[in-house]
Amino acid sequence: MPLRSINLHLVSDSTGETLNSIARATLARFEDHHVIHHRWSLIRSRLQLDRVLEGLQHEPGPVLFTLVDRSLRHALEEICERLGVPCLSVLDQTMELLQSQIGAQAKEKRAAQHVMDADYFRRIDAMHYVLAHDDGQGTAGIAEADVCLVGVSRSSKTPTCFYLANRGIKAANVPIVPHAALPPELDNPRCPVVGLTIETAALIEIRRHRLRLIGADGVRQDTSDYIDPDSVKAEILQARRLCTAHGWPVIDVTRRSIEETAATVLQLMEAWHARRGQAEAEAQRPAS
Repeated sequence: MPLRSINLHLVSDSTGETLNSIARATLARFEDHHVIHHRWSLIRSRLQLDRVLEGLQHEPGPVLFTLVDRSLRHALEEICERLGVPCLSVLDQTMELLQSQIGAQAKEKRAAQHVMDADYFRRIDAMHYVLAHDDGQGTAGIAEADVCLVGVSRSSKTPTCFYLANRGIKAANVPIVPHAALPPELDNPRCPVVGLTIETAALIEIRRHRLRLIGADGVRQDTSDYIDPDSVKAEILQARRLCTAHGWPVIDVTRRSIEETAATVLQLMEAWHARRGQAEAEAQRPAS
């Protein structure tokens, strides 16, 4: 089947994150496609919408939109009908379902999810925390963490922590270094600890790429323990044994995206708190 190319217009009165996520999730299921994205964000006036309409006339294609203002919605729908291109408000069905269940009408409020409330400042605080406690820094602050990730160098601890911070999670990360002791704060941690592991070949490739990026010309890539296959394999094995000895769950990140790893970390955090809550409840029960 020949590769089909289409224009896809994403029109939002906010940042466009919702539309981008929906488009990414749906287009991932089409293997042979070429989609030209036209992103129109912060469309909040008729003048701004006119730029969208001009773009549609020059490069017509399906439109996904999230517009709260009724006059802007109608104007966009009218031009799409005139051009003969499909147009869809991606949140309408979900909104209608929730309105019927909640029994209240949704407010016409732009960017309702982007407000500077307590949740927003919690995410900012978590981001500052990750910066201050990345790669074993500020180990005394692990006592304030919501979760601590451990693993060998280049096992995606840092990007996973930043992703979690965007969810308001204070995530510390501590590297497991051969022949180096873990910080004493992990002897009896007050938060769940999760290990990240990765297959040897994948880790070596990531580390080789890292060396090329930093211009490590002085490191002989055939002899350095950092990328020597036997040394790396032993390093990964030792890290896994360490996690097992402490009873820490381990996630293999080899074929996982950062989003998938973070989702699993959140599940493990919930399980940890559930076990802890159950243990505390049992401890408080009077002896029969």
